[in-house]
Amino acid sequence: MKTYLLPSIKLTLILIVLTAGIYPLAIAGIGKFTPGKGDGETITYKDRVVGYANIGQKFTKDEYFWGRPSAVDYNAAGSGGSNKGPSNPDYLKQVEGRIDDFMKHNPGVTRSQIPAELVTASGSGLDPDISPAGAKVQVARVAKARGLSVDALNKLVDEHTEQPLLGMFGPAKVNVLKLNVALDELK
Repeated sequence: MKTYLLPSIKLTLILIVLTAGIYPLAIAGIGKFTPGKGDGETITYKDRVVGYANIGQKFTKDEYFWGRPSAVDYNAAGSGGSNKGPSNPDYLKQVEGRIDDFMKHNPGVTRSQIPAELVTASGSGLDPDISPAGAKVQVARVAKARGLSVDALNKLVDEHTEQPLLGMFGPAKVNVLKLNVALDELK
């Protein structure tokens, strides 16, 4: 018994020091070299923090670009998806409602032009990004609501489109909060 007990206790203590001490400190140290210094990248407007770059926010006014719907109503304390499958009648009804709402606010858009991410919630419910197509399909509505030209807004979307890492890892994306702050700064 002594043959197994002493090595087990030693191994347990070593793993506790590694996994509960050294590893978290190393990750926190690496985080200090990232934007936001490990505390999250804040977005400011008029010297006021309006949100975090990696946490989606709810925009429902026509004068703003809308992000992905959230299954948790953008509650960062309880992020998560709906766990409803694509054949679930409640889920399908919810998606249909989102499509109808989107088409009501974007009258020139057909169902086939609506990117899926604008009517389906992400796995976390906090996705801050949409595709460039998701932003461009909203340009006419935002331009009309703000009295801006479609060309100016298309240019703004292009300026805020982040390309894939090294040109191949991940899709092109637009951060909705950053885009809406830039939109407010236009006026």
